[in-house]
Amino acid sequence: MTERRFSEDELIAEIFAPLAGEGAFGLRDDAALLPLGGAREIVVTTDALVSGVHFFPDDPPGLVAKKALRVNLSDLAAKAAEPLGFLLTLSLPPDWTNDWARSFAAGLAEDAREFACPLLGGDTTATPGPLTISIAAFGRATRFVSRSGARPGDRIFVSGTIGDAALGLGVARGEAFAGRLGEGARAALLDRYRLPQPRLPLIATLREHASAAMDVSDGLVGDLVKLLRASGASARVELAKIPLSAAAREAVTAEPTLFDRAVTGGDDYEILCCIPLEAAAWASAAAPSLTEIGEVLAGEAAPLLLGRDGSARRYDKASFSHF
Repeated sequence: MTERRFSEDELIAEIFAPLAGEGAFGLRDDAALLPLGGAREIVVTTDALVSGVHFFPDDPPGLVAKKALRVNLSDLAAKAAEPLGFLLTLSLPPDWTNDWARSFAAGLAEDAREFACPLLGGDTTATPGPLTISIAAFGRATRFVSRSGARPGDRIFVSGTIGDAALGLGVARGEAFAGRLGEGARAALLDRYRLPQPRLPLIATLREHASAAMDVSDGLVGDLVKLLRASGASARVELAKIPLSAAAREAVTAEPTLFDRAVTGGDDYEILCCIPLEAAAWASAAAPSLTEIGEVLAGEAAPLLLGRDGSARRYDKASFSHF
């Protein structure tokens, strides 16, 4: 009988977590702290993008470069860490060209300047394929906001809008629903898939008020489960309160089942955070991009997800997983 392979979470928890050192939080977070001491903490995070998995082989190389950096900046933002710089590892397949490399570097340079996050070093290597890009980003924080600090009574917030990137992937694939959308909606969804927006402006609010936070990379529902598991808590969430863009609402109107994809699909790179009740009103006023969607509850039961009609919803596949 063939042995069942670990899931992504099992692989991390059973194989690699025992190797984790000080500041790694048992590999239960998206970033780690370098144990240097002092009032300011150095935060490190890393993400890899693989052609055909995280982007299309014919995507513009400048946009691919920006996405590779921005998904790491998103992790830093969720930890309330200001960017300091990054390392780049680039594994190039046999068909790479000088023009591709120049365009990739130009896009990377634009974002490095915009987000004040310079290239510090890295490595380049050849691979039989596919193209793989890995970035390790470093940030500075005066208070690291982990996944594990949510407490009963905290209000649950999410930034921006949810589901655009997952629906944008469907547009890129030419799925049937895309043909029922206006040109503007298709373009908006595709842009959110190709070019996430790291929520660095939220750093001050998270640093001052958040009890727990993470970025939404694998799907809002599934990532909420991860945050609650790390915090030893449960939650009640009203799905109708989850913010959707005009383009996503157009898609859901055309095909209502797409709402489920919106709340469980990946690549949003918005911030999911918990804020104590006494600070919730102030935080939402200071950061209008935050929308309150629920409340943290005591216990470790699966979160209660209330649909638009008030009935409980359950998702067997709550988020994207590589394995």
